[in-house]
Amino acid sequence: MTFSLTRRTLFGTGAVGALAAPTLLTHFAKAQDRMETSATTDGTAFKTLKLGAAKVTVISDGTRMSGKPHETYGLNQTADAVSALLTENFLPADGFVNGFSPALVDTGTDVVLFDTGLGEAGREMGTGKLVDGLKAAGYMPEQVSVVVITHMHGDHIGGLITAGKPTFPNARYVAGQVEYDFWKDEARAGTPAENGHKAVLEKVVPLAEKTTFIADGAEVVPGITALAAFGHSPGHMVFRLDSDNKALMLTADTANHYVLSLQRPDWEVRFDMDKAAAAAARRKVFDMIATDRLPFIGYHMPFPAVGFVERSDLGYRFVPATYQFDI
Repeated sequence: MTFSLTRRTLFGTGAVGALAAPTLLTHFAKAQDRMETSATTDGTAFKTLKLGAAKVTVISDGTRMSGKPHETYGLNQTADAVSALLTENFLPADGFVNGFSPALVDTGTDVVLFDTGLGEAGREMGTGKLVDGLKAAGYMPEQVSVVVITHMHGDHIGGLITAGKPTFPNARYVAGQVEYDFWKDEARAGTPAENGHKAVLEKVVPLAEKTTFIADGAEVVPGITALAAFGHSPGHMVFRLDSDNKALMLTADTANHYVLSLQRPDWEVRFDMDKAAAAAARRKVFDMIATDRLPFIGYHMPFPAVGFVERSDLGYRFVPATYQFDI
């Protein structure tokens, strides 16, 4: 059997073909109306999707390559076990790529930015692309009305200040009270947390008068709710977005790798400050996401960092989003 597709066979020669083509084109046009495209311009990348009445844009702040995955993930496992899991998932065993993906939520009333990337300090190593990505997506820094800091590690607060001035001059700020109190405390001096303490003094403290410090269950703006997920850092928060009966979770650094942190949520991660609490938070957050079949944006998931999870034997399997938000 042979098959031939020509213009004649595609559109038909009778009434059926004449009617079918406009119908197909109409459906396509409607899909295009609902869909915002991803783009790359001079190394910047973004992906925009619709969630109910909200527009959500994920921006790549850049990526960073690292070696020796076992020195970051699976610290309580053997190097061979980490290598085996990577190999099983078609990934190299001797290195990994870490991405950084802030997200912008435009509710129609507020323009809410979650985290700010590495900022100017990251540009020498190919990161710090958030502002360029925002502009490529059609937003200027002055349009951001709320900046939410999920936690105060350097790759989340680095872009708050640029050249000594607020990067988002018209924004108010939202951050966890527990997180801020920990990092601001002078007791961090002389400890492994000293560099983080200094970064918060430089990037966050100057904005404190414009910052609302929140706890578990707080409303950021209508439709965006904070949830405590402590462990990765002392006051690490995740956020739920609800719009027109649709929901999405912004999980920040609850899971730092789409295989090593999700398929094995109990494996210890070097960046998790309280490793037992971080593992418990992973299970709590991703059990909820799996049960409710919610999409989520993970700050370090493969760009565009949007996907789903399903339960697997020992943890969860990451299912990247494809066209779910386009039609």
